[in-house]
Order: sequence, then C-alpha cells, then structure tokens
Amino acid sequence: MVFVHKTAIIGSNVVMGDNVSIGPYTVIDDNVKIANDNVIKSSVYITGNTDIGNANIFYPFCSIGSPPQDLKYKNEVTNLIIGSNNIFREHTTVNVGTKGGGGTTKVGDNSLFMIGAHIAHDCTVKNNIVMANQATIAGHVTVDDYAILGGLSAVHQFCRIGSLSMIGGMSAVEHDVVPYGLVTGNRAHLLGLNIVGLRRAKYSNDTIKDFKNTFEKIFNSNEIKTESIANNDTTNELTKKLIDFITSDSSRGLCSFK
Repeated sequence: MVFVHKTAIIGSNVVMGDNVSIGPYTVIDDNVKIANDNVIKSSVYITGNTDIGNANIFYPFCSIGSPPQDLKYKNEVTNLIIGSNNIFREHTTVNVGTKGGGGTTKVGDNSLFMIGAHIAHDCTVKNNIVMANQATIAGHVTVDDYAILGGLSAVHQFCRIGSLSMIGGMSAVEHDVVPYGLVTGNRAHLLGLNIVGLRRAKYSNDTIKDFKNTFEKIFNSNEIKTESIANNDTTNELTKKLIDFITSDSSRGLCSFK
C-alpha cells in the first residue's frame, strides 16, 4: 500500500514500491524511483535521476537529487543512488553527479545525516556514516564506512575520509583523513587515533595496542615511511588498511600531526 497526501505532487512516471508514505506538500519529480518502506515527510523535494533504496526516512525540507552547485554543469542527465535504512534530517541536501566527475553521487546504507548536512556532486558516501548538523562535503569526496563528521565541519573537494575516522566539530578538512584517525582544527590536523571507535568496532585491546605503535611510527617522523612497516606487519588488519589508504593515489595529501 502507498499513502500519498492529497497536497503532495508526484510526477507521472515516478516508480514507488510497497508501503511508501508521502507527506503533505512534498514534491517528487519525474524519473525518481523509490523502493519499499520509505517515509517521506512533509515539504520534501526529490528530483533528478534519483534511485532510492528501502526504508529511508526523509524529514521536512530535504532537497534530494537537485542539480550540482558546479558552474560546469549544463543540465546533463546525471544520477543519484541512495541505499537503504538512512535517515535524512531536516534541510539535508544531496546533489546528483556531473558528467566530468563520473556522473553519479552515491550514498550507501544505515547512515544518519543530521540537520543541514550537505553531500555535493560525485561524492561516494559509504555505510554507517554520521554527518552531524551542518557538516558539508564538497564534490568528489569519498567517505568510508563508520566515519563520523562533526557538526559544522567542512571537507575540501576530492578528499578521502577513511573508515572509522572522526572529524571534530567546526573542522576545515583540506587533506585526506586516514582510517581510524582523529582530526580537528582550522585547518584540520591529526590528533591521534579514534580509540573509542575501534573499541566500539570490537577490535581487541592487543590489536589496538599493536596498531597504535605502528601508527605512531608512521606519523611521528618527518617523512611517512610505509614500505618497511608494511613488510614487517602484515598480520594486523588495521595496519594493512592504513597502509593501503596511504599508498593509494590521492591529490590532497594527508592530515598529519602539527
């Protein structure tokens, strides 16, 4: 069963699954696809070539699938793909992709986007993310699983935010944030490890202690040297993921200690 409030405006070719609820004064344009069990509250706007998975909740005044804020965009048909079980609080904005950036903005599953969060064009936001109030990511940013972006933080375009990392509130991030890292400040710098996050993820004390030692060896020197550490410590899952992240191609460099 689909419930559509009598004041809502729904495009003629919108596709909706079962058990979808659409509140008053919501507008959903043509070409939007909405899967099962979604709750779209009042005064939400969903547009663009947008594909929404199951059981998401959209609060009032969200703008989902709007054109990117990129002056090179010329109304090309580009995409937004949203997964399942996400919560988009009031005034959250998510833009479609751009032709030059791959054409698709992607949001995964099980994330919370608090009031005023912004996801720009061509971003990839993976699973179990928290973006607190007014957190914003510019175009082409990648946010890995379980990352937390504090309120009023801003991430520069093309940055990568590693898994289980945490960005402090009001931080201005212009470099990549390594997995499990804790950064803060304007401009953001590395404070250390997100130990609380690692414990919540059920890593053992021995694994965390071993990784902490390796982490300090990498970042407490003037030059980041990963090759010898990787060769001597391939059994620690956290170290392997950190090394892979550091050695991957990036245009932004890394947040490091002051």
